[in-house]
Amino acid sequence: MAIGFNIQNGNLFVDDISCANIAGQLETPFYVYSAQKITQQFRNLNDALAKHWKGQGGQPLIAFACKANSSKAIMNLLGGLGAGADVVSEGEIRRAISAGIPSSQIVFSGVGKTRSELEEALVLGVHQINVETAGELDALIELCIEKDFRAPVAFRYTPNVETDTHAKISTGEEDHKFGLLADEILSLYAKATASGVIDTKGLSVHIGSQLFELEAFEQAFTAVADLIAALRANGMTVTVADVGGGLGIPYRSEQAVFDVEGYASLINRIFAPLDVRVMLEPGRYLVAEAGALITKVIYLKDRPEKRFVIVDAGMNDLIRPTLYEAYHPVTPVTAPADQTMITCDIVGPVCETGDYLALERSLPAVQPDDLLAILCAGAYGSVMSSQYNSRPFIAEALVNGNLWATIRERQSVETIWAHESIPDWLK
Repeated sequence: MAIGFNIQNGNLFVDDISCANIAGQLETPFYVYSAQKITQQFRNLNDALAKHWKGQGGQPLIAFACKANSSKAIMNLLGGLGAGADVVSEGEIRRAISAGIPSSQIVFSGVGKTRSELEEALVLGVHQINVETAGELDALIELCIEKDFRAPVAFRYTPNVETDTHAKISTGEEDHKFGLLADEILSLYAKATASGVIDTKGLSVHIGSQLFELEAFEQAFTAVADLIAALRANGMTVTVADVGGGLGIPYRSEQAVFDVEGYASLINRIFAPLDVRVMLEPGRYLVAEAGALITKVIYLKDRPEKRFVIVDAGMNDLIRPTLYEAYHPVTPVTAPADQTMITCDIVGPVCETGDYLALERSLPAVQPDDLLAILCAGAYGSVMSSQYNSRPFIAEALVNGNLWATIRERQSVETIWAHESIPDWLK
């Protein structure tokens, strides 16, 4: 039994189902995901945490960062495996609950939570709110006094740790918008405790995404441990260490696989002696390799120095290549008869020069109507898509072994403007 994307006799399969078979029933472009690959990734991490954790409390809780992929079916799958959810908006809170994840397993993160979102989080009974500004704490205290709530709070710490990742997904330095500095937390933690309406739980940290080097995690986690010691020295109670996410995946074949065992061992070494409940919030690691964008070749265009392969998927469907200069593996769904390798740019129909999925790629000589798979697209793919150029949201499918189902229907063009109106005075 195959797990995830694999080649069988020149054809791309997801688990045990041919991608070409799915393309025969779904209009391209579409996303397809492997439930078995997601399950494998979750269990790899969860088992490593269970193996290494020697602390007094239960083993660390994995709260899936659903901003990576907020499909209800995928969130339901992960919830069934024991995951909670890390959310950053009221919409994600409601989506997680509707997907079957109990509010008691939901962590509410984010630097710009509105008062109404905070109130909704308290009404719904989320497990924890990660506070990132003094104003947010003030809003929570006011809400709790007015509405007779108690708010479970951790404070997001910015440990000023540099990371080897793209600047747009690095979050742990002082000049980033996220989190609070140590002196700010020492003051705000005492204020929250003294308010009588805040349950101060502990600290959270997240230094960036797509990380591989354990040294950066060790620096951040050590800084959190030091701040926990300082808080306790000031008479504060600390019961939670939320260590965020950031675990990388190999988009390129030469990249190493993330050292899950070393990561789990590091968490144990630093936090088990502190008698805290550990939580972590991976997103990409759980779902990225489990997803692909399937697209069809429309036209070929040859220039003296370049071939353009024009496909029906665009930057509105997968923005990562142009937004982050991100690399995604590309492979034909069915091996072309002509195996002559040609260097090409794979571009879409959106009216932007930045509308590309891959640049300077060596591919077999594909032809119009051939299918291509843009791999490792299960994270920050569909969830970041848009209707730019009035292009509808595309379908999504989930495969589990030899079973598959559509988990999001392709949007009709008319529904793009269904909630728009033309004022009477323009008619």
